[in-house]
Amino acid sequence: MAQKRINADGLELEERVVQINRVSKVVKGGRRFSFSTVVVVGDGKGHIGVGMGKAGEVPEAIRKGVEAAKKNVIRIPLNNTTIPHDIETEFSSARVRLIPAAPGTGVIAGRGVRPVIEAAGIKDILSKSYGSNNPVNVVKAAFKALSELTSLEEQARMRGMTTQELHQRRIHTKAERQEAS
Repeated sequence: MAQKRINADGLELEERVVQINRVSKVVKGGRRFSFSTVVVVGDGKGHIGVGMGKAGEVPEAIRKGVEAAKKNVIRIPLNNTTIPHDIETEFSSARVRLIPAAPGTGVIAGRGVRPVIEAAGIKDILSKSYGSNNPVNVVKAAFKALSELTSLEEQARMRGMTTQELHQRRIHTKAERQEAS
């Protein structure tokens, strides 16, 4: 379930450049260089955006990436300092799995997932990246995974339960799994 984009005007967003890539084009007189960037913006309170920029100069490419990221800002549900449930998503050939962690665990994530998680303000999470390690695709897969998260209240409403009933069911299921192993 993709979330709706929100207006980023009133938010204090921090920018983080994930990757700068130099691209060369061979022409009659030699080589022409341009730059592409992947930029993540977030306020550390559950708002996150990802964008790409291309230009002849690095600062211009970063500026374009930030503008694109601000157009794609979404709100993600947080459960204290972690995410409400685990999720695995694929973008192109990059697969990313995000798993909620206990308080104090910290951010355990690789090079492509870490900036997305930190910009969103998630403090405790486990992640694993499978398949392609291309930073562009890994960042987009992590962003897609965060956009598909649903809050505990939303899950309970979809199942016709209260949040307390859903929480008790999760605790009961977890206890059964531990007994089985």
